[in-house]
Amino acid sequence: MNSDPNQRGRLRKAPENFLDQAGIRTVFAEGKRGRRDFIRNAFAAAVAGTAGGSALAQANPVPAEGGDPNILTLPPWSSTLGKAVATDGYGLPSKYEANVQRRPSPGLTQTTQASVSFAPLQSLFGIVTPSGLHFERHHQGWVDVDPSKHRFMINGMVKTPMVFTMDELMRLPTVSRFHFIECGANSGMQWGNVAVPTVQYSHGMLSCSEFTGVPLITLLQMAGADLKKGRFLLAEGADGSSMTRTIPMELIESGEVLVAFGQNGEMLRPENGYPLRLVVPGVQGVSWVKYLRRVEVGDKPWATKDEAVHYIDLMPDGQHRQYTSIQECKSVVTTPSGGQVLLDKGFYSINGLAWSGRGKVKRVDVSVDGGHNWKTARLQEPVQSKCLTRFSLDWAWDGKPALIQSRAMDDTGYVQPTYKQLRDVRGTRSIYHNNAIQTWLVQESGEVKNVQLG
Repeated sequence: MNSDPNQRGRLRKAPENFLDQAGIRTVFAEGKRGRRDFIRNAFAAAVAGTAGGSALAQANPVPAEGGDPNILTLPPWSSTLGKAVATDGYGLPSKYEANVQRRPSPGLTQTTQASVSFAPLQSLFGIVTPSGLHFERHHQGWVDVDPSKHRFMINGMVKTPMVFTMDELMRLPTVSRFHFIECGANSGMQWGNVAVPTVQYSHGMLSCSEFTGVPLITLLQMAGADLKKGRFLLAEGADGSSMTRTIPMELIESGEVLVAFGQNGEMLRPENGYPLRLVVPGVQGVSWVKYLRRVEVGDKPWATKDEAVHYIDLMPDGQHRQYTSIQECKSVVTTPSGGQVLLDKGFYSINGLAWSGRGKVKRVDVSVDGGHNWKTARLQEPVQSKCLTRFSLDWAWDGKPALIQSRAMDDTGYVQPTYKQLRDVRGTRSIYHNNAIQTWLVQESGEVKNVQLG
């Protein structure tokens, strides 16, 4: 390990795709036997297989002495013609970034159509998630719907039930807004203990995009919705699971809820609900109904299968919390994070993401000693309501073990809790709405591991 304290720290990325198909089958078998630590052991083996020094961090490292041939010798691409313009009608990432992918969860579900993929938070910059890396959650697989045949209906407590084609919706005045979307089960595998090795798997059911669409309140007003008596709305998707969710009318009246067809400047991707989805800022992702085909205005919650049996919180006394949709204030350090390796002492930029379903992130504090001392991090502009916020803090690593945490506070005064604070109220048997402070242990070797503190 380099001992120069002025050396800018170098970092080796976490291994990607560390389980092959045989390993995934083993995860299923071990999971049935209650061995939740199998994924951690598989990851440790993957890390050991890639260990071996700084050369792995840079396939073409800078020589310790003499000139750098990458400067002294002109590379071939600097003296030849490149490829033709628009070789690919739709631009693709560099082949050198091929490992930056959303990854399905090994062992989480036994059916690939009713599963989830995780966004590679450790490899992203800023606050916008590229559409091709947006996390996915499906209950019966994704579909590519013919937009010419798709219809959107409004019924229930309205004066005039209405049906819209996509062309009719897209002719209406639209708005574009940046919002995060987080699955209610994000970080859910960590309620009881450490279960996954990297930030992609611990927090990767999270993405942020610019969404474009028509405010739902506009469409309800066109249909003459009874907003005095009709205080709830049922949203229904067109996929095979017939996803249905109750949305409180006060969220819709704010104008934030969108019937969206656009994402990041283009039409929605099929995996993200093409051609139409609901956008419900600050609320767990299951309410952002994809392939949206109908909303019904009513005077009480519907208690459908996806809100009476699923997506409920088991409390310590055996009761369930229902309709707990708001995603509370939360943050996570993405660099350094699990699976990465710090190769030198010296300067590093600790950075990560913070968000709140109640409004704007007001402050993020960072600790490198497990929460004994905190420093206020920089918030990168823009800071928007119900949107991801990027934060960073300068840090000089001295080569000793460190416990890195982040703690976010939003503009309502809510402060992200520790695991002890959360478990004192919610217990350890829940799945949803885990917004506890995440801890990464930097070992003397530079390896970063996922740990939990009280």
